[in-house]
Amino acid sequence: MGKEERFVRIYSHGKITVSEIWVDLVTGVNYVYHAAGYSGGLTSLLDKDGKPVVSSPAEIEAMKK
Repeated sequence: MGKEERFVRIYSHGKITVSEIWVDLVTGVNYVYHAAGYSGGLTSLLDKDGKPVVSSPAEIEAMKK
């Protein structure tokens, strides 16, 4: 029986220097990941007011398909 993934990548750009957006399917919180060479970092994606971007339940259900 397969285990359901908790995170889904919704955006990716680049090959050597990579920027990605990941969504936590449980909480809906969006994260941005950036990697260049041997280093990388992950942080929550913030809106213009400095609050975390959270996907709606409808958006999350669509990502699961």
